[in-house]
Amino acid sequence: MLLRNVRGIKGKKVLDMGTGSGIIALSLAKDNEVTAVDIDEEALDFVKRKAKEMGLKVKCFKSDLFERVREKFDVICFNPPYLPEDEFDKGRDTAGGMKLIKRFLKKAREHLREDGVIYLVFSSLTGDVPSLAREMGYEVDILEKEHYFFEDIYLVKLSPLS
Repeated sequence: MLLRNVRGIKGKKVLDMGTGSGIIALSLAKDNEVTAVDIDEEALDFVKRKAKEMGLKVKCFKSDLFERVREKFDVICFNPPYLPEDEFDKGRDTAGGMKLIKRFLKKAREHLREDGVIYLVFSSLTGDVPSLAREMGYEVDILEKEHYFFEDIYLVKLSPLS
């Protein structure tokens, strides 16, 4: 869903927050200046290796959200862990949910260029993310919603209000 909506972005400075498999970073690197960050070293090593194999330039580094990010971007993509904790997250500092999204939104504005936007994926199980984003000063545009067994997955485009 996220990839479908960002695939046409060209000539932008893009941050792929929590890059994971790197699908967003690698897909956008041909036509954009892409930075991929994650808290997981293995994920970053994979993205670096794939970028090299594909002849792409992707700046990769470890960061807990914006902790080590110093630049501003035209586009920030974030597909966070949806739930506060699941079996994969046990004992890891990767648990998601509303707490993580709130931390992200608090700092994201500082890392957006003028007219910059955020593409954020979340689950209906996470909570009312659009209301949180509005309360934190973002305009919210729901781009897509997909229903799966016990939840809905949403993609929203967020723009800071002036």
